[in-house]
Amino acid sequence: MAGSARAQEEIRRFLDIGAVQVAELDLDGDEAVLRPGPGSPPVTHGEVFVLVKRGGRPVGTLLGRVPEGADARAVLAERARVECGPAVFGAPGEPPFTSVVVATRERAGQLARALDSLLAQDHPRFEIVVVDNAPVTSETRELIERKYAERVRYVREPVPGLAGAHNAGLDAVRGEVVAFTDDDVVADPRWLTELSAPFAADAGLGCCTGLILPARLTTPAQVLLESHGGFAKGFTPRTYDPACPPGDEPLFPFTAGRFGSGANMAFRTAVLRSVGGFDPATGAGTAARGGDDLYGFVRVLAQGHRLRYTPYALVWHHHRETWRDLETQAYGYGAGLTAYLTAVLVNRPALLPAFLARLPRGLAHARTLTAVRETEPADGTGTPGDHNVRTHPWPRRLSRLQRRGMVYGPVGYVRARYALRAAVREKTAQRAKTAHGVKTAQGAR
Repeated sequence: MAGSARAQEEIRRFLDIGAVQVAELDLDGDEAVLRPGPGSPPVTHGEVFVLVKRGGRPVGTLLGRVPEGADARAVLAERARVECGPAVFGAPGEPPFTSVVVATRERAGQLARALDSLLAQDHPRFEIVVVDNAPVTSETRELIERKYAERVRYVREPVPGLAGAHNAGLDAVRGEVVAFTDDDVVADPRWLTELSAPFAADAGLGCCTGLILPARLTTPAQVLLESHGGFAKGFTPRTYDPACPPGDEPLFPFTAGRFGSGANMAFRTAVLRSVGGFDPATGAGTAARGGDDLYGFVRVLAQGHRLRYTPYALVWHHHRETWRDLETQAYGYGAGLTAYLTAVLVNRPALLPAFLARLPRGLAHARTLTAVRETEPADGTGTPGDHNVRTHPWPRRLSRLQRRGMVYGPVGYVRARYALRAAVREKTAQRAKTAHGVKTAQGAR
């Protein structure tokens, strides 16, 4: 009975979470420009999640409250000037020719929104490749042909799985750098320049990741997720070097989730190809449920290349909207975490001793990762995405689901490998059958 009452209380708390407006505020000297987040209406009174920029570059976030009848821009600018001090930036440099890969499946409406933002990039030379993963309709192909034919290349990958789709894109690209993002994002106009320029400045760089912030916070699920950090990794640039392991990361490089996320990542194309791309038995759309991006990060680091996180490369992500979505996401995160570790050790057995040496701390980290996280005092200085102040408790059910996913992950990875082999055999047989049919028809002539 106590468990039932606790579950009902968690549901009540969840349903009581109110919507939060999303906006960006660009400070330039005494001037301040306030814009609503992508797809959001103009800012009015109430709570507002604000991305603060200086000179067009992200420097921080704040959670402000605009009184009814007040000037939202003035209220939020005053807070921002106090909490987000002056910033000094270096020029991003000249970015190399870059390819952008977007994997998608039956979400033409979202894809069009993402492509519109990608085509508005200020990068001097780039291409876009859309990978249609295991399509059941021709909707995506028709969208590309009708609206984007001259500017976007279309690739079809019949075997389901995000990693396989990304590998199909990797095979097709021509850029020195290949960037990956999702069909549910809106990219900031400077995103691709900021994400790809570090490769020109550092010949040893193999991977770069960027900032992911919520496009909308309209449902309890979206607010809860962002209240506990969402996908944000902070506003301090950082380089991870396998030659000098970070002292504050005792599990390095196996805590790959600290480095970034698949919705905002780029690789030196030759480096990613040299490690074999992503493991196709990982990622959404497979039994492994996720982990494809983490696998890529660790493989690149394990080969001796550096990884850089830059908060200046920004995409706005449309978080999932319902409680059921959060349940699916929590389980998938847990499964993807252990699935990617299994994939790394299967494909790079030489990393096993280093993994075993870190295992005790890894288990402690896993317990912390899936613990029930209560709220912390909200004094106005913490914000969603800050990772320090939680405005809503994390439900026990989601923590349990994440732990169950972690137990399942290695099993899911094995199942995904078997399913992949079966799909490849079927694909090969179909090609052989088609080739035989063509030869028979030619012989009949």
